[in-house]
Amino acid sequence: MTPLAERMRPSDLTDLVGQGHLTRENSILQKAIESGRVPSMILWGPPGVGKTTIAHIIAASVKAPFYELSAISSGVKDIREILDMAKKQTGAILFIDEIHRFNKSQQDALLGAVEKGTITLIGATTENPSFEVNAALLSRCQVYNLKPLDNNDLKSLLELSIQKDPWLSQQNIELKETEALIRISGGDGRKLLNLLELTVQNLLAQGQNDSKDKVASKIQVTDAAVLQVAHQKVALYDKKGEQHYDIISAFIKSMRGSDPNAAVYWLARMIEGGEDVKFIARRLVIFASEDIGNANPNALLLANSTFDGVHKIGYPESRIILSQCVTYLASCPKSNASYLAIGQAQRLVQQTGDLPVPLHLRNAPTKLMKSMGYGKDYQYAHDYEGNFAGQEYLPQDIAGTKFYDPGPTPRENELRKYLKEKWQDKYKY
Repeated sequence: MTPLAERMRPSDLTDLVGQGHLTRENSILQKAIESGRVPSMILWGPPGVGKTTIAHIIAASVKAPFYELSAISSGVKDIREILDMAKKQTGAILFIDEIHRFNKSQQDALLGAVEKGTITLIGATTENPSFEVNAALLSRCQVYNLKPLDNNDLKSLLELSIQKDPWLSQQNIELKETEALIRISGGDGRKLLNLLELTVQNLLAQGQNDSKDKVASKIQVTDAAVLQVAHQKVALYDKKGEQHYDIISAFIKSMRGSDPNAAVYWLARMIEGGEDVKFIARRLVIFASEDIGNANPNALLLANSTFDGVHKIGYPESRIILSQCVTYLASCPKSNASYLAIGQAQRLVQQTGDLPVPLHLRNAPTKLMKSMGYGKDYQYAHDYEGNFAGQEYLPQDIAGTKFYDPGPTPRENELRKYLKEKWQDKYKY
């Protein structure tokens, strides 16, 4: 029997689950299909999110000759054979799966045909095309980014399959639990449907062995039934529930307590539980500033780079980047001095309101402002020895108030020494 994922492959964009930013009414792809002028394109996204399906839908919608190659098993000879056939046709579409696996010479073989319009190229890739597709070919293609299917998309796909698939619709199926199906699939619709089909087949086989009568009973798809088929244990937890908050709390406190072993364990729990990679990365950026701060300014740089990296890459490779950052942050000296400073400053602002900016610190872009004393007597720090003027920079009512008190770490002791030398007894560092 044809796999469920193939049986459920939609033939129209309106039936595609997910990717609404590309396929909904008046979207860029919908307009291109309606106009009959489909550009060469690279579909970039994780496995099982609709790249192949979109290529087939486009070809069927515009009624174009359709050729398909896999970069794993095809070479320049295969490409040239298709190009020779395409020259005798109008508007032929060539779909190349995993185009990032083509080397430079294989990609170059496509250039002339794409530029002349001999074929419309649709390439599918799970890798960033900026790095994996050569610049000449990339400049001739539009790049469309496909997103992992979210939980609502996956649930819709499950329900549609049970209702519309010719075989599943004949079974008496109840989706009692979906957490395991969703977590194991990881946003991959193909993996989701294949696992659903295997689970139902296994439950049917068990029912035939256990039942002594022919009466059809309801097939209940549960997390336990899915895990039995998947042969793996999955950390199932509600990302919006109590366990979510307990685990992130344990994660942060482990890093704050300088225990990289516990921190990486709680990181693994979140990854295995399907936690949003960007949520974890955001917490690392906050932690680097709140709990490490100027004890090691590089912590914030690494955390910010981590956020940028995981945003581009996603799972599963992001786990490596996250682990590097987490173990580094946990191993850093800790200081919350910056965090305490802004908290104290905000409380004083709330108590004292909008105190006037001292005249010597005000900007004076007009003659009138200058005549009113704006900017008068301001001392430009770089004009003084050591680039330090020692002027008052706070409003008069709170002059001399100290908010920032460097911690006892080696780096902050250097800051304390500098500030004490410059300000002497004014701020009592």
